[in-house]
Amino acid sequence: MPNYYIHTFGCQANKSDSERIAGDYEARGYIAAKSWKNCDELVVNTCAVRQRAEDRAKGFLINVVNYYQENNLPKPKIILTGCMTHHGDKKLYELLPEIDEILPINEVGFNQAAIRKNNINTQTGRRHAWVPISSGCNSFCTYCIVPYSRGREASRPRDAIIEEVQQLLKEGYEEITLLGQNVNSWGLEKVGIGLRKMLMQTDKPLARDDIPDNASQYFDSDGTPPFVSLLQELSQLEKLQTIRFMTSNPWDFPDELIAEIANNPKLDKFIHLPVQSGSNSVLHRMNRGYTREKYLDVVNKLKKQVPDVQIGTDIIVGFCGETEAEFQETIDLAKEVGWAVAFIAQYSPRPGTAAWRLYEDDVPAATKKHRFQLLDKLINTSHMEKRPLIL
Repeated sequence: MPNYYIHTFGCQANKSDSERIAGDYEARGYIAAKSWKNCDELVVNTCAVRQRAEDRAKGFLINVVNYYQENNLPKPKIILTGCMTHHGDKKLYELLPEIDEILPINEVGFNQAAIRKNNINTQTGRRHAWVPISSGCNSFCTYCIVPYSRGREASRPRDAIIEEVQQLLKEGYEEITLLGQNVNSWGLEKVGIGLRKMLMQTDKPLARDDIPDNASQYFDSDGTPPFVSLLQELSQLEKLQTIRFMTSNPWDFPDELIAEIANNPKLDKFIHLPVQSGSNSVLHRMNRGYTREKYLDVVNKLKKQVPDVQIGTDIIVGFCGETEAEFQETIDLAKEVGWAVAFIAQYSPRPGTAAWRLYEDDVPAATKKHRFQLLDKLINTSHMEKRPLIL
């Protein structure tokens, strides 16, 4: 029987995509190889969030080809997928002559059951599964390549999500993590921006008649934000012990979601809430859609209503034009919030993004590294005992 091997770079979304690619292979009669050194087809699922991520994928491909050449073995068919597909087929074949085929990441679907491996939460001992609820992104942060590599935001139907989780429970899973570039916006990509802003005004519930027909499947009759109602429905599944979700955008974190986290015992109390910068001027250049004050408002509401909440974040240091004063605002915010963990990245320009077109990458590499080290020591080193398990 033919076999396959999937080598995955990047985030939880990429890991989940690889599980679904594996499901498609096995539905076609392939079996999983134990190593890329003895497979018929090799899928390389790439990350493009930073240049270093792309460089790692390129280095891996070179090592693969060298291994097969040095050992006088026939090279496997190499298929590239993931976020590096934003470069387009022509450029990719020029950059990476080792590859034989490109699989656009937005063509990885849900036709076959995912093949999940290493699915035990070592902290709780329970079986855990990633469950994507949306793909793509509509936010268009100026530094981010995701809308170009994964396409515009698209929500999975509610029934499909519920059905998948029910099947997981039958198979013995007890914990899930819902995945999306912005899980809060699940079901809202077909709702106009004016209506989305109304959803954030908790003193003015959304009337049923205001909901467009093409988005009505995601809403409850009382106008509850779709993601909140999805969490409520999933929580009714008796065998499901824990629900996590990532990632949330601070600009549309409604009060109803905060209340649900506070009152629903099945929802994990670790919330990943990327801030990216503590400076309003940097946030504006990033097109993040919120201010430092809005972020703090969400954090303070979470801390007040969920006393045992732990908050994690993402931060980019050295973004275009970031001054010492702007970086100091991030330092000050870190001291004020007290994040349990921060995933800190040194900015690198992504060709095709707005920042790549509009701004100069003018912060020296040594400065970026120094700022990274300062924040990492402040947040991660000093809070090691508080860091949550990242599955």
